[in-house]
Amino acid sequence: MPVLETLGGALFGAVLQLLFDKLDSHQVLQYFRGRNLDEKLLKKLKRKLMDINAVIDDAELKQFGNSLVKEWLDEVRDALYDAEDLLEQIDYEYSKTKLEAEFQTSSSKVHSFESKIVALLDDLESLLNQRIVKDFKIYSGDRSGLAKYVSGEICCRIGVDGAKRVSRKTRHLSYVSGPIQYYTSLGDAKGLRTFITFRRHCEMSMEELISNFKFLRVLSWRWCFEVPDTIGDLIHLRSLDLSATYIERLPDSTCSLYNLQELKLNDCAYLKELPVTLHELSNLRRLELMGTTLTKAPLCLEKLKNLHVWMDKFEVGKSSESSIQQIGELDLHGELSITNLENITNPYEANLKKTHIEGLSLQWNLERNNDDSIKEREVFENLQPSRYLKHLSINGYGGTQFPHWLSHNSLSNVVSVTLKNCKHCLWLPSLGLLTFLKHLTIDGLDWIGRIDGDFYANSSSAFASLETLSFTDMKEWEEWQCMTGAFPSLQSLSLTNCPKLKGQLPDKLCHLKKLTVNDCGQLEASIPRAIEIQCVNMKPSSFDMTGPHHISDTLEYLVIYSCPGMNIPINHCYHSLVELDIGHGCDSLTSFPLDLFPKLGKFRLLECPNLQMISQGHPHNHLKSLSIVQCSEFESFPKEGLFAPQLKTFSIAGLEKLKSMPKCMSTLLPSLNYLYIDDSPVVELSEGCLPSNLKEMRLLNCSKLVASLKGAWGTNPSLKDLHIENLDVEFFPGEGLLPLSLGNLEIYDCPNLKKLDYKGLCHLSSLEKLDLFDCPLLQCLPEEGLPKSISDLEIRNCPVLKQRCKKQEGEDWEKIAHIKNIQVDYKEVNI
Repeated sequence: MPVLETLGGALFGAVLQLLFDKLDSHQVLQYFRGRNLDEKLLKKLKRKLMDINAVIDDAELKQFGNSLVKEWLDEVRDALYDAEDLLEQIDYEYSKTKLEAEFQTSSSKVHSFESKIVALLDDLESLLNQRIVKDFKIYSGDRSGLAKYVSGEICCRIGVDGAKRVSRKTRHLSYVSGPIQYYTSLGDAKGLRTFITFRRHCEMSMEELISNFKFLRVLSWRWCFEVPDTIGDLIHLRSLDLSATYIERLPDSTCSLYNLQELKLNDCAYLKELPVTLHELSNLRRLELMGTTLTKAPLCLEKLKNLHVWMDKFEVGKSSESSIQQIGELDLHGELSITNLENITNPYEANLKKTHIEGLSLQWNLERNNDDSIKEREVFENLQPSRYLKHLSINGYGGTQFPHWLSHNSLSNVVSVTLKNCKHCLWLPSLGLLTFLKHLTIDGLDWIGRIDGDFYANSSSAFASLETLSFTDMKEWEEWQCMTGAFPSLQSLSLTNCPKLKGQLPDKLCHLKKLTVNDCGQLEASIPRAIEIQCVNMKPSSFDMTGPHHISDTLEYLVIYSCPGMNIPINHCYHSLVELDIGHGCDSLTSFPLDLFPKLGKFRLLECPNLQMISQGHPHNHLKSLSIVQCSEFESFPKEGLFAPQLKTFSIAGLEKLKSMPKCMSTLLPSLNYLYIDDSPVVELSEGCLPSNLKEMRLLNCSKLVASLKGAWGTNPSLKDLHIENLDVEFFPGEGLLPLSLGNLEIYDCPNLKKLDYKGLCHLSSLEKLDLFDCPLLQCLPEEGLPKSISDLEIRNCPVLKQRCKKQEGEDWEKIAHIKNIQVDYKEVNI
């Protein structure tokens, strides 16, 4: 892109240097010589520009205090734009005639170039002869402060800068939003170089734009449906961005934009092919097709030696027009997914060695008939990517063995490999050779029965950088030969649905942080420094954590799910564990000693069928979240109370035998701000008040606990939100049951509730929102009305109350007419 566009016209020195380069260019000189034009005109023009260059720095500084200097600079800028346009027209004519192999430019056009240079020389001479120029000095210094000042006149962002109209001097314009008057003034900017619009509906059509602004260098237009043939008139265009448009074709005239360097066609869902003569854009450097799926490969683009192509999808078709051969000959960059590889008929047309892609996904249609696995292997063998590859994914390959290039060190930069649904492969490639491989996923390789030394390339230092390793849906895999010293950096190991796998897992995985084992019914192994064991379906004691005690020194995150025979050793301390989640297992666990987990921050117990209690002898200063759910035998907390000063959230549910919440909660749980109790019918509050920091409480199916709330709030409660559900009472709330601080009260699913007690509500001066849901017997609101502080009332599925609250005519309407927002059965009631 020209410097003029990049700098916004602010730094004249850089613009002048661009013009000097043009004057010295091979194209301009050859054009003059090929037509016997006067080369002296070029030398004169260069001398005049050098004279301008000698004083331009001082003029740029003096414009701030002298309006005449500023006007002079405006005229110089216009002259430099004219010079750039003229030299680019000459460059364009040279490129066009060279491409067409003819020198038949009309005589009138040739002589017009001479006359235009003469006129430009006169303008520059006039500028240099102005009296003000005599006061300029040759100056060289820091001009970085000028850019913002000067660019304000020539750069305009409609909808951002706040200007009321587009100036005649505007050269660079972006159209974000704006009223219609912007459109009427847009035509004044005849010298526009840049036009970028993000509007879905632009008042000016693209055809009008092309007609009015012939000197555009940059055009970016979103949301258009069609590109007019006149696009070829923009002979100065350097960058064309038609991304996210609805176009179905590019006009052939696009291929006459000989100065075009950048073409962006990203996310064009309806564009399926490019013009056949696109290779005539000899200056094209960048072609972007991200999110655009072509059904026909662009032809002959390999002739453009400096072209870099970004495309992320290519679908191999059955015709020669959608052959993969053209793709392999392009200088591809970024990430590319190639689908329907089964359509390749000639294995030797598939070659990706010349590309620069860093991510490659190769996909075969899984529903195809795999009649020729030998040909499929030959195709795959010839799809070898370049050494720049970092990420490789293979899906649906139907051969019996992987290509040789996947088992040698030509892919030295690869960091991730995914092998998926390669159902007929009999053995894995020697991926242990990939020195920088960090992530390996193997999924759905049905015929793999054994993983042996070949997988490690028979090296004890194999997989030196590997951090994550995952095996999924390996139906016939029975044996994993582990090699001592392999996987020295492994942090995550996952085994899912490997039903026939037996034996041991790799040992001495010193950095392992996460282990997932799911549906590996025959696996009998000890845990190598495990962090996560999830969904293991095994016989009791087949997976045991009573291995080396150093495990407890590295554990940070432990999840045990569906492991009824698995046990947690409780004869030593877990100093590093910060999260513990036990669910559907650990049948032998009857008492949990909290003191052995001093750093535990998050603790969850779900369906531990024999757990009876939590014990504690010392304060626990790190626990922030505690959840105990569906532990049917759980019946007690520590005798002196649960001492966890940092606990913020506390949830219990389905504890049928629990009779009492922890003692002294206000003192021992001072940070608690969320309390959830569900389906614990006999539990009540113990002695002492609720914590004063408690902000939200949700009580479901625990009528005894609700009844024990009276007198539990202390002197300075801060509860804001209270949710009551499935309460077995006829009258609610009783006097003194709810705290003065309450701002939001929700009463849900109380089938026997008949009446709201005014004595329990009248003191709630902070109550702003009241919800009454699914209370079919609720007959009316209190005779005295509701607290005046309520501004939001919502009633759902309370049929009797709904009738009484009808606007104007309902018996309870006067009680709620003061409330600002009322909603009954999802419908707003307008006051």
